[in-house]
Amino acid sequence: MGSVSKHAYNIHDLREAARRRLPKGLFEFVDRGSEDEVSLRENRAALARIGLKPRTLVNVSQRPQQITLFGRPQAMPIAVAPTGAAGILWHEGEIALARAAAAAGLPYALATGSMTSMERLAKEVPGRLWFQLYMYADRSLSHSLARRAAALGYEALLVTVDCAVFSNREYNFRNGFTIPVSFTPRNIWDAATHPRWFASVLARYALTTGLPLYANYPEEVKKRIHAQPLGRALPLNDSLTWEDVRVLRELWPGKLILKGVLHPGDAVTAARNGVDGVIVSNHGGRALDGTRAPIEVLPDFVDAVGDRITVIADSGFRRGADVVKALALGADAVLAGRGMLYGVAADGEAGAARALAIYREEIDRVLALLGVPGVSALDRDCLILPEAMRRQPGGDPPTLILREGFRPQRTP
Repeated sequence: MGSVSKHAYNIHDLREAARRRLPKGLFEFVDRGSEDEVSLRENRAALARIGLKPRTLVNVSQRPQQITLFGRPQAMPIAVAPTGAAGILWHEGEIALARAAAAAGLPYALATGSMTSMERLAKEVPGRLWFQLYMYADRSLSHSLARRAAALGYEALLVTVDCAVFSNREYNFRNGFTIPVSFTPRNIWDAATHPRWFASVLARYALTTGLPLYANYPEEVKKRIHAQPLGRALPLNDSLTWEDVRVLRELWPGKLILKGVLHPGDAVTAARNGVDGVIVSNHGGRALDGTRAPIEVLPDFVDAVGDRITVIADSGFRRGADVVKALALGADAVLAGRGMLYGVAADGEAGAARALAIYREEIDRVLALLGVPGVSALDRDCLILPEAMRRQPGGDPPTLILREGFRPQRTP
């Protein structure tokens, strides 16, 4: 393992290594949120407000982390989130992330806006591959991407539903980082003062395949794209409805997942429309600023849908303890996004593998100290919930219950 990631003892260390290596504009694209970044901060604060309630004198000599996600076993309760910037953080960063995920036996979600084509990834990286889809103003483009992913055998389609329009990330404009790469005096200086990144990423692309572009878009679309701040290459669709979900359900043969759901009523409607899973997420604080943290609303989702639909948590998970808290609240798994990007930015595949190892080691240690013999034994009794997340005994249950006879789990 490379020297940088070898000496990273937590995700924060990987973040600091990424900060030192990357130009400011690119690091801020990964690290920051939208507008006043209230949601970005609250994602971490909400996790910190949940306490752990350990039991003692429990035999924890065996602490398995294996789960079954969408009917398939995997080694730990994490999937690697779709992140469009990986290919410019590290040369062929999506390949590095996917290889690290495959080596760990975990799913990897390729983003629509990635720098690596879905065809190349499927050919070169064995493992569980998911594809994240944005619905663009031209629906036919998104449907075409979904059909391509289905033909290649991608296991799941993650449809991002929390971005009817582009969010307001002002720092991208100030820093001038765009795809395709454009050059201004500011970002030329920014790149020049980070020579390791410039030589190993930008110059390497320039000398081989050319500067990175959105690899999954059709050629005729690529030709129409002019340099835009990262993530703004094509207009999004602000007229989507549940009818679009039903169309995708007919089109997509694998697991269909909605990413960016924050209201449990939407999860209930999703299940009724044949969706297999929802990702409770506020886009890592990068979409609508001021939303509640996903961890706070997670229990409402679990209580509302029971076992009719898979519930995955996302946004702000930097410690193994954070993952344990989400599982104890009823999540089936957690998506790791920024933590993985910090790893790959710091040290490529080795850094991504180190990030996963850190999560694994921390989950294992927390389970032992919590007195829980494996992730399957986690429940809400392991937690001390803040007042805003408690439901009083005898209080009204969630009004949206799918399973006949299902009773919501209650916390004192």
